[in-house]
Amino acid sequence: MTRSQLLTIIGILLAMFLGALDQTIVATALPKIVEDLQGLDRFSWVATSYLVASTAFVPIYGKLADLYTHKKIEIVAVVIFLIGSMLCGMAGEFGTLPLLGDGMTQLILFRAIQGIGGAGLFAMAFIIIAGMFPPSERGKYQGWVGAVFAIASVLGPWLGGILTDQASDIIPGIAGWRWVFYVNLPFGALALWFIINKMPAYKHEDVENTKLDYLAAFLLIIGLAPIVIALQLEKSIYPWTSPLIVGLIFLSLLSISIFYFRSKRSTNPILNLNLFKNSAFRTANPPTFLMGASFMGILIFLPLFLINVQGANATQAGLGMIPLSAGILIASILSGQLVSRMGNYKILLLIGVSIFFIGVFLLSTLNVNTSYNQILLYMFISGIGMGPAMPLYPLAIQNAVDQKVLGQATSANQFFRQIGGAIGASVLGAILATSLSNSFHQLHNENQTDLITANDLMQEGSVAANRSFQKSDSIVIWHLNEWYIHKDLKSRDILLSKNNVPNEVKKDIRDNQPTQINFEKSKNAFQKVSDADLIKLQEAIKGSFAKAIRKIYQYLLYVVALAWLFTWFIPQLPLRKK
Repeated sequence: MTRSQLLTIIGILLAMFLGALDQTIVATALPKIVEDLQGLDRFSWVATSYLVASTAFVPIYGKLADLYTHKKIEIVAVVIFLIGSMLCGMAGEFGTLPLLGDGMTQLILFRAIQGIGGAGLFAMAFIIIAGMFPPSERGKYQGWVGAVFAIASVLGPWLGGILTDQASDIIPGIAGWRWVFYVNLPFGALALWFIINKMPAYKHEDVENTKLDYLAAFLLIIGLAPIVIALQLEKSIYPWTSPLIVGLIFLSLLSISIFYFRSKRSTNPILNLNLFKNSAFRTANPPTFLMGASFMGILIFLPLFLINVQGANATQAGLGMIPLSAGILIASILSGQLVSRMGNYKILLLIGVSIFFIGVFLLSTLNVNTSYNQILLYMFISGIGMGPAMPLYPLAIQNAVDQKVLGQATSANQFFRQIGGAIGASVLGAILATSLSNSFHQLHNENQTDLITANDLMQEGSVAANRSFQKSDSIVIWHLNEWYIHKDLKSRDILLSKNNVPNEVKKDIRDNQPTQINFEKSKNAFQKVSDADLIKLQEAIKGSFAKAIRKIYQYLLYVVALAWLFTWFIPQLPLRKK
C-alpha cells in the first residue's frame, strides 16, 4: 500500500465513521427523545427517514462519483450530513413550526437531510476502495470498513447513553439527547480537514460523455418514499385497503416502473439493468437486503427492550450494544483477512449467516426474566455472525462485474442493504406498534388503567403511567387533607365517588372523624394501595414490551433463514488479481 492510498483510506473511513456513529448513537437516545418530544407511535420514523433518504441517494452518489472527483463528492456529503446534524439537535426547540410541525416531525424531516449526506459517506467508502485494490486484496481493506462501523457502534450507544443521561446536567439549558446530534460537529470538522488537505482527487476516467439522469434520480426517490410511508402508517387507523395506503403504493409502483423503463433506454443509467444478468449480482443482493433488515431490527429494538423491560438507563442500554459491535469488529476484520488468503468468500458468508441465525434465535427467547449478561452474550454471537456480511457480499459482486460498471454495482449493493434496513425498520416498527396497541388496549379494557388511556401508554409507555399516578395521587391526598383537616364535605363526597380510592379508605372516610391522625392513616393506606397498583401496571407494561419485541425477533428468524438460502446460490469465482 502506498502512502497516498493509506491517507485516502484514512480520510474516507473518518468520513464513514460519522454516518456509522450517528446511526448507532441515536438508538439509545430514542426513548428519551420520545419522552421529550412525545410520539411513541412515530418511534421508528426517526430511523426510517434517515434510511429512506440515504437509500435513495446511494445510487445517485455512485453516478456522481463518475462525473466529479471523489474528493468533491466526499466533501459535499460530509457538509450535508453536518447541516442535518445541527438541525436535528435543534428539533422542537422553538415549538411547533409552520410546515415543519411539532418537534418529532421536525426531527424526522431533519434526519432525512442527514440521510442525504450519510448516503455519500457509506457509498463512497466502498467505491474508492474498489477503485484502488484488486479483488484479491480488496477484502481485507473492505474489512476495515466493517471494523470502523463496529468501532463507531461501540462508541455510539455508549456515548449516546452518556450524553442523554448526563449532558443536560453538564450543559444547562440543553437536553442531553440533543448533544447526540451536536457531537457530530467536531468529528465532522476533523473529517473535513483531513479530506480537504490529505485526500488526492481520485476520479473516474472518461467522464466527458457521462451525464446524471436527474429525472431518473427523481423517479427513484418518489418511488421509494411512498412505499416506506405506507408501511409506516398505523394500520389500525390506515388499513391496507384505505385510499391513502392504496394511493401511496400505486404512486410507488408507478414511479419505479417509469424509472425501470427510463433506465432501460438510457445510455448512462443510474443503475445499469444489465447487471441483473450477472449471477453474482443477482444472488448476492437479496441476502444483503435481508441481512440489512435483520441488523436494523436488532439495532433499533434491543435498546427499547433494555430500557422498557429491564429498566436500564440510556447509558446501560448503550453498553448492552457493545458486544454486538465487538462481534462485528472481530468477524469483519478476520473474514476480510481470511478471504484474501483463502480466496473463498462463499463459505465464510455461509458460516457467518449460520452463526447470525443462532444469535437471532437466542434473542427470540427474550422475556422479563432474561438476565442482562444473557443479552450481552446473545448480542456478541449475533455480531460474530453479521461481521462477514459487511465486506464479503460487496466483494462477491465486485469480483464478478466489469470494471466499467464497478461504481454502479458497488452502490447498488449498498442500495439494497440500505433499503433492506429502511423497509425492515418500517415493517418491524409497524409490528411493534400493533402488538403494543393490542396489549395496552387489553390492559385498559381489564380496568388496570383507569387513570390512563391506551393512547397515553402508546405515546410514552411507563413514563405516562408514572406521571398519571403521581397526578392522581396528589389529587386524592389533597382531598383527604381538605376533608380530614378542613372538614370540607365536598372533598369527602369526591373521595367517596372516585374509583381509584380503595374501599378500605372509603370506609375510614365514612366511619372516622376528620382528625390529623385519621388523615395520616387514610393517606398511608391509600398510598400503599396506589403504589401496589402502579407496580402491577408497570409489570404489565414490561410484559407487553417483552412480548412485542420477542415477536419481532421471531419474525427475523425467517428472514435470516432466507438470507442463508440466497447465499448458498452465490457463485464462487476465483478472486481477480487485477
